[in-house]
Amino acid sequence: MRRREFLVTAAAALQPPAQRITMGVSPDSFAVRRPPRTALEFLQLARARGFGGVQAALPQDFTPDYLKNVREFCSKNGTYWELLAPLPEDDPAPFERLVKAGKEAGADCIRSVCLSGRRYETFRSMEDWKEFVRRSHRRLALAVPVAEKHRLPLGIENHKDWTAQEMPEIFRKYSSEYFGACIDFGNNLSLLDEPMELIEALAPWVINTHIKDMGVEEYADGFLLSEVPLGKGIVDLKRAVPLLRSKRPGVRFTMDTLVRDPLRIPCLTEQYWVTFEQPDARRLARMLRLVRAHPPREPLPRVTGLSRDQALALEDRILDECRAYAAGPLGLA
Repeated sequence: MRRREFLVTAAAALQPPAQRITMGVSPDSFAVRRPPRTALEFLQLARARGFGGVQAALPQDFTPDYLKNVREFCSKNGTYWELLAPLPEDDPAPFERLVKAGKEAGADCIRSVCLSGRRYETFRSMEDWKEFVRRSHRRLALAVPVAEKHRLPLGIENHKDWTAQEMPEIFRKYSSEYFGACIDFGNNLSLLDEPMELIEALAPWVINTHIKDMGVEEYADGFLLSEVPLGKGIVDLKRAVPLLRSKRPGVRFTMDTLVRDPLRIPCLTEQYWVTFEQPDARRLARMLRLVRAHPPREPLPRVTGLSRDQALALEDRILDECRAYAAGPLGLA
């Protein structure tokens, strides 16, 4: 951990905590500040900012005392944490070490991904995509038994890789009460899935979540996509939250609102479609109609051209607006 980052987190932990809500927060919601992503350190920052829990990793050199301190912090402060852990490659032992430690430290569940990038940017051919699919299933076949063994549910995020049609087949294939979805409310707009289409498709398998709202804006090769303050975008949050609670009553809502420049979704280019069997004109037309019908209420957030202090102020404002909306209209106080 860099010294400057530690001082930021330590200072936050010493401040009186803001009035806390039940909604948690992911490290990526502090994309400008870049605090430690490790459990105890990030829990301290999240508590100081008024959030009810986190998704966080364990440090590589964790000790029994560290795990004990994480568990005791959550117990004392009424906060939750969910383990961030990469899927295993060929040897499940490193993954199992993290899962076992997470369980000891009081983690509620695990959040992981199959792809760290974006489908339409990462793969240059259909064969590249098919190899990713094969590799993903090899990794999941190693991970799911570990989650079952330690009785710690594993949620795989829709991380701009699988569509709303493809992902349910993964959960049916492994069919385990300890394996399901980390439902990101906004990511699949980049794959031309409408938000509620995705949420409804994955709801039966929800383990954990990334709650966010999204703004969209047309550009020459497709559309721009950006996280915006909760309640200011196109996601039907008031419908999504109770739906997921009905499927998993104890589900946590962890905010994952990144402050950055808008992403470009180049759905009008040939390269965008190389990992799909054929371009889907109906889905494309539907998404472009959605984009055109919902111009952003205010300019999409951007950090390019801002000083660090200005970017931090923007991030703080968006975090505060999200907290207020979660506590009010969403009932996550």
